[in-house]
Amino acid sequence: MSDQPSEASRPPEKPRGADTPPPPEPPAAAEAAGTPAADEPGPPEVRTAGAAPAATARPSPAQGSDGQRQRAQAGKPGSPWQHGAGAPVARADGMTARLRPPPPPLIRPAVLGSVLATALLSALFLSDGLGVNLLIVAVPASLAAFFAAQAAGRRLRPWTATWAVGGLALLSVPALRDAGWPTFLAVVSAFALGSLALHGSRSWPGVLIGSLGLFDSVVPGIIWGVRGVRARAGGSRANWGATVRTTAVALVLLVVFGTLFASADAAFAELLGSLMPEASVGAGPWRTLLFALGLAGALAAAHAAAAPVRWDGITVRPGKARGRAEWALPLIVLDLLFAAFITLQLVVLFGGYDKVRDVTGLSHAEYARQGFWQLLWATLLTLLVIALALRWAPRGGTGDRTLVRSVLGPLCVLTLVVVASALRRMDLYVDEYGLTRLRISVAAMELWLGVVLILILAAGVFGARFLPRAVAVSAAAGVLAFGLISPDGLIAEQNVQRFEDGRSTSIDIDYLKDLSADAVPALDRLPEPERSCALRFIQNDVLHDDTPWYATSWGEARAKEILEKRPVKGDGSDCYRVGREGTGDGYEPDDDGYDPY
Repeated sequence: MSDQPSEASRPPEKPRGADTPPPPEPPAAAEAAGTPAADEPGPPEVRTAGAAPAATARPSPAQGSDGQRQRAQAGKPGSPWQHGAGAPVARADGMTARLRPPPPPLIRPAVLGSVLATALLSALFLSDGLGVNLLIVAVPASLAAFFAAQAAGRRLRPWTATWAVGGLALLSVPALRDAGWPTFLAVVSAFALGSLALHGSRSWPGVLIGSLGLFDSVVPGIIWGVRGVRARAGGSRANWGATVRTTAVALVLLVVFGTLFASADAAFAELLGSLMPEASVGAGPWRTLLFALGLAGALAAAHAAAAPVRWDGITVRPGKARGRAEWALPLIVLDLLFAAFITLQLVVLFGGYDKVRDVTGLSHAEYARQGFWQLLWATLLTLLVIALALRWAPRGGTGDRTLVRSVLGPLCVLTLVVVASALRRMDLYVDEYGLTRLRISVAAMELWLGVVLILILAAGVFGARFLPRAVAVSAAAGVLAFGLISPDGLIAEQNVQRFEDGRSTSIDIDYLKDLSADAVPALDRLPEPERSCALRFIQNDVLHDDTPWYATSWGEARAKEILEKRPVKGDGSDCYRVGREGTGDGYEPDDDGYDPY
């Protein structure tokens, strides 16, 4: 036997730096180190350079308790209105290791097939405009991300499903509405939700940066795809040859028999021609660019799904906690100012226009123009004040949390009354002069700010863990609702209804004729010559448009059907008189002709 002591009896060596207790690890860093939260997707393990394996690097129970006590002293992350307070700022040398996961596994054939399908569909269907083609392209791109996440061992989480379903729902807006401005908002929001679905962010920095995080995966995704193709091609040349031959034979059969059937039946030829996109030499460069964009986008989505950047690893240092009196006194003064203002507003809010005229002597338009924009800015600034107040709020214990609730809770409630007052002012203005795109947009913005205030109140009662994601969900839901209600259709409906009810003796044709095809069903109810004057420009765009089915919205198809049955009449000579008479109904200009709305 050897004289050396055995491994079991040898005393354990003291690790280097053991005298210094480890710093508390923030929740985001723990997730980036390989322990994702229960409701967050992520790679099964992420290690920093030179770190020990997870089995030997786990802290002892005593160390974990110390870390928990240190975090509790610095500020409870899950306490109401103080999510993330007390979390230390990541050091610069460890930021990359915390955010970047290990390289994803070798790209699978299912992922490659979905990526190529996305690129081909992008080249074929996205060159003629936006419509249901966005949903067609999004399906294989989503499958590529799903297969890549499955290969990396990620599981589908509830919030991931929420972001993904919400993004696909937003892509239905271009398929339903012809108006370009709600379509733009919906497409941008769908991109943001898709990026959140891939990255699984939950903190404020994670949600804000993660909504744009897909751009960070474009170059790594392309490199990952090229390496995967090389590895697959080098190891299985025979399989690739069989795949190419099978595809070529299938295409030849489709072309030969499709041509025969099309020449044999005119109805089948028309159906086939309407379903298949037109291919022309002149559109070749544009389709090539769309193919490249679709390929890069699908690879970026798949790479982000397989190895998402953990944006939650970015932490923000909390502000220095202030004393109770220093922190609370300015906010209490602000509460009293809000209360004094709202006491007068309640008379107007529930009294109607008669009270407005008796108290202020102003008309509908003068009263609304005088205060709506100021109240909108007051709402935005209040949200900023609340964010800054939470940053420097006292956080020593239960008494401090009660003080925060007691001061900020009433401020949120009073601001909600300000939101109601602003919406009431806009309602008075619209009732007098009609609805426009800008008016409906700012009213929707003010309404969403009210929803954010309600979410902040709920966070003060139930905790702020879900507040960042709840605000993101409310924004996406607002954009979706805004697109589905058809703003142009609602504008036309409201103005036509006022004209039919006799609340207005004329209608602003100069404004209504510039609306999209979504407004046609409402404008079709107008009498002549107002109807033909309002629909003349829309008819020229709709009936002379040869956009294929996949780039045509349901609103445009419905407008085309209406105008084919009842085309406009006359040569438009009466429209100059009608347009001049209608000026002022859609908007009410100032003395110098400038319209603030």
